[in-house]
Amino acid sequence: MQTEASFIIRNARVLTMDDARPRAEAIAIGANRILAVGSEAEVDAFSGPDTHVIDARGGSVLPGFNEAHMHIFGGSAELSELSLMGIRGFDALDAAIKAYAAQYPERRLLVAQQAEYTILSDHERLTRHHLDRILPDRPLFLCAYDHHTGWANTAALKMAGILEGGEVGVGNEIVMGEDGLANGELRESDAMAPVAAFGESGGRDMLGITTGGDPAHVTAEERASDIETLKKGLAYVASLGITSLQNMDGSLYQLELLDEIERTTGLPVRVRMPFHMKNFMPLSDLTEKAAVWRARFSGDRLRCDFVKLFMDGVTESGTAVFIDDYCHRPGWKGEPLFSQTHFDTIATAADRLGLQIAVHAIGDGAVNMVLNGYEAAIRANGRRDSRHRIEHIEVVQPSDIPRFQALGTVASMQPVHPPGVAGLPLEPYLSYIGEDRWPHAFAWKTLVDAGTNIVFATDWPVSPLDPMNCIQCAMTRPVWKEGLEDQRLSLQETLAAYTRTGAWVEFMEDRKGMLKAGYLADIVVLSANVETSPHDELASIRPVLTICDGRVTHQAG
Repeated sequence: MQTEASFIIRNARVLTMDDARPRAEAIAIGANRILAVGSEAEVDAFSGPDTHVIDARGGSVLPGFNEAHMHIFGGSAELSELSLMGIRGFDALDAAIKAYAAQYPERRLLVAQQAEYTILSDHERLTRHHLDRILPDRPLFLCAYDHHTGWANTAALKMAGILEGGEVGVGNEIVMGEDGLANGELRESDAMAPVAAFGESGGRDMLGITTGGDPAHVTAEERASDIETLKKGLAYVASLGITSLQNMDGSLYQLELLDEIERTTGLPVRVRMPFHMKNFMPLSDLTEKAAVWRARFSGDRLRCDFVKLFMDGVTESGTAVFIDDYCHRPGWKGEPLFSQTHFDTIATAADRLGLQIAVHAIGDGAVNMVLNGYEAAIRANGRRDSRHRIEHIEVVQPSDIPRFQALGTVASMQPVHPPGVAGLPLEPYLSYIGEDRWPHAFAWKTLVDAGTNIVFATDWPVSPLDPMNCIQCAMTRPVWKEGLEDQRLSLQETLAAYTRTGAWVEFMEDRKGMLKAGYLADIVVLSANVETSPHDELASIRPVLTICDGRVTHQAG
């Protein structure tokens, strides 16, 4: 048994997330495991001549953050694209895009991310004609912050061959103008993909979402470029104190790229990938692909052991599915991507194979359908510890709230998503769902109080990845109207949703998510004490050291 530590972290405010010993002063690490957690005197017993001592300077030390919902390939690619976060009004948009175009004269398609639906104003919707005024001669594509809507100028629509429209799948739309041509707005991934394919990554970064499949042909140069893109993204992830990420789109191509990184330089973050089940795929893919990938990629650093689906889109584009009509659009509830029967069949088959299921469901109609499918799986297969998840749950029917606990369904939610948080506008979201649904929107505390297990994440690149920013948003979220329930959790509950419960939801609670002897050495050292810092200053607390699997993956300069 190893008795000499490779690292000792001392002078720390250790939050172990272990109920048996919630706080400590120091940690000893040997190889990729935690040797001891306790007082400085207890931990000093593991010190030796080769031990490296890290002074935490009174900062909080936590289990490494577990980002339970993100998109690593797309997020990595977007690090080199224009961010429109905070840009409002035509003049500001014009200036930002022209400066970006001048910086990259060689790019075939200029791509900008994080556009608000109300980027022009609260009432004027963006079209190709606005973008043509800014950049008439070069293809230009803007993507909404939620990645469910895009806007292209005429040059980009022509290049993609969709200026006159085109066939897209259910729940997707190339919005047409009165002149019979596409007006530039592209709703959902099938509509955006023809334009996005001309980006720097050739659209390969989005295949896990759009098709769940692999590129038809990749040159050695393109593959090497994709690996470098992922390496930059993974380094960025580690720099924010994240030691585990759970990806929410998947393909064999992504898995093989990540596996190559692991076999060569080593992954700086533990990665969990899904098999992405689309509505056009045969049921046999669950046994012939999902189960096969699970067996092939089953390590503690790279795993593929769950199934991801989309049940609906997003509220702002009218593609989320509600039980009652959109308030601004009578007669429209949204269109689900799966019928109830189809989803029940998939959920039952995946559950029978022992595969966890995670489903994007934003509207209360979509949430209800997913819960129905999980209930159908229990009826068919019997109850087991499945830990099936629903992603986002922006609105939930009151009658469905107790079903989460009854069915053992996990709520996977994003504190950076509610309107009014992190600079997001209140409109058009609040008007679209209507005031009657406000009490049941982003209902974190309501679900937790009803016995639901909850995990937190950002959905990067939909929202900024920084966990401390996300935690601040969780702790400072305002109510939209006096009398509405405060949906904030306690700081301890919020931290658990980013650490311990994140490990639990991926069936790894026996070896990570807590700081205790024998557990994997996944640790973040922060620049200040999170428990004594004002909630509105939490985002200013920075990771000064990230350790994943006993290896330093980030150290502040």
